[in-house]
Amino acid sequence: MKNGIKTLLAVAAIGTLALSGCASTMQYGDAGSAKPISTEFGSSDLQQIAESMVDSMISFPPLVELTSSKRPVVSVDKVKNKTMQHIDTESVTDSIRAKLLRSGKFRFIDRTTDAQTIEELKTQQDSGLVDKKSAVQFGQQLGAEFLLTSNFSEIVQKAGSTTDVYYKFTMSLKNLKTGILEWSDEKEIRKVFKRGTFGG
Repeated sequence: MKNGIKTLLAVAAIGTLALSGCASTMQYGDAGSAKPISTEFGSSDLQQIAESMVDSMISFPPLVELTSSKRPVVSVDKVKNKTMQHIDTESVTDSIRAKLLRSGKFRFIDRTTDAQTIEELKTQQDSGLVDKKSAVQFGQQLGAEFLLTSNFSEIVQKAGSTTDVYYKFTMSLKNLKTGILEWSDEKEIRKVFKRGTFGG
């Protein structure tokens, strides 16, 4: 009887070890890692683009001079996705805007919250819940001095087992008063994937 119990316990232990060896695992990764795992646009590409664009913009000599004495008001247009991939362009836009804000050189108008802003101002003006002396009036917001626009495109080439993907991200800053393009730059990323073969 004892031998039977020992045998059952041994089988159960072996089974547990076997199952644990096949179990899935989860771990934290580095959000800024530059090691690609596919040719698709990923988090490391987002980090590269945001860093490159912000560094270029805040170090451009005319903008350095402009922002030395004031913080210009900028409106950010959503990134235009000209690739065949579904990319969260709002996330790209947010990352660039956040980094520029942290530089302390620019102020931004957030047009994505205009509907909520209008609703809040109406509540303050018409609901009777807010003291008229402290209620914010319509027409008091600052107008943007500059418009920041971006385009994201790709070129895909395939030859045999190799897939070559070229990404280009272009960003421009336009002076809304003069219509002059004050700054523009681009960031290029290239990914090459080679499919392995058995026995190779």
